[in-house]
Amino acid sequence: MEDMKTLRIAVAALLVLAAAALAGIGRPEAAESADEGTTDGITVTGIGRVETVPDEAEFSLGVTTEAPTARGALAANSEQMRRLIDALELAGVAKRDIRTQHVSVGSDYDDSDGTPDDFTAGNTVSVLIRDLDRAGAILDAATRAGANTVYGPALTRSTRESLEAKALEDAVANARSRAETLAEAAGVRLGRVTAIAESPGYAGPEPAFRALDAATAEDTPIEKGTQEIQATVTVTFAID
Repeated sequence: MEDMKTLRIAVAALLVLAAAALAGIGRPEAAESADEGTTDGITVTGIGRVETVPDEAEFSLGVTTEAPTARGALAANSEQMRRLIDALELAGVAKRDIRTQHVSVGSDYDDSDGTPDDFTAGNTVSVLIRDLDRAGAILDAATRAGANTVYGPALTRSTRESLEAKALEDAVANARSRAETLAEAAGVRLGRVTAIAESPGYAGPEPAFRALDAATAEDTPIEKGTQEIQATVTVTFAID
C-alpha cells in the first residue's frame, strides 16, 4: 500500500509540472522570447538626384580597307591606322585615352557564285576626348587621317564618382525624411538605422551611340546637354 501511495504522489507531481509548462506558453515572457528574432521598424526608399553637364566624350573611330588578299588588306589597314593614331595624338588626345576595340580580317563573297572576292580588314579604337569643346576639331583631324567609320558620342562627366557620392548622401537624407513623416503619422518615435542597402543607380538620359558622317564630321556640333545621376537606397529605422 505504501508503494502505491508513493507512486500516486510521483504521478501527480509530474502532471503538475506538465501543466505548468503548458501554462507558460501563453505567458508574455514566453511570447517575447519566441519573437526575440524579429525586429520592428520602418522601411523606406530614398532617392537622391544630381544634375550635371558632361565634359567628356567617347567615340569609336575605325579604318576599313579592302585588298585582293588578306595580307594586303591587313597591311594597308595597319598603315592607315597608324596615321590615324598619330593624328589623334597631334590633335591633343593622350595615348592612354586611345584603346583598341576590335581588329578583323574577312573575305567578301561574290553573291552570284559564292566565291571569295576581295578581303576586308577593319580596326577600331575607342577614343576618350577629355576636352569636350575640342571634340569637333579632333573628329575632323581623325577623318582627314583616314578614319572612315565614326560612332558616338557617349557623353560622361569626369567627376562622376564624387557626384554619385553626393547623390547617395541625398538619398539617405530623403529616406530619413520619409521615415520621419511615417513615424509622426503613426505616433511613434524614429530610432536608429538598423539596415541600409543601395539599389543600382541610373544616369539619364543614357548617351546613345550614333553614326556620324565622316565626310562632314567637322561641321557636326556636339551638344553637351545635361545628365541626371540618381541614387536609390532602402533604409530600415528602428521604432523607439
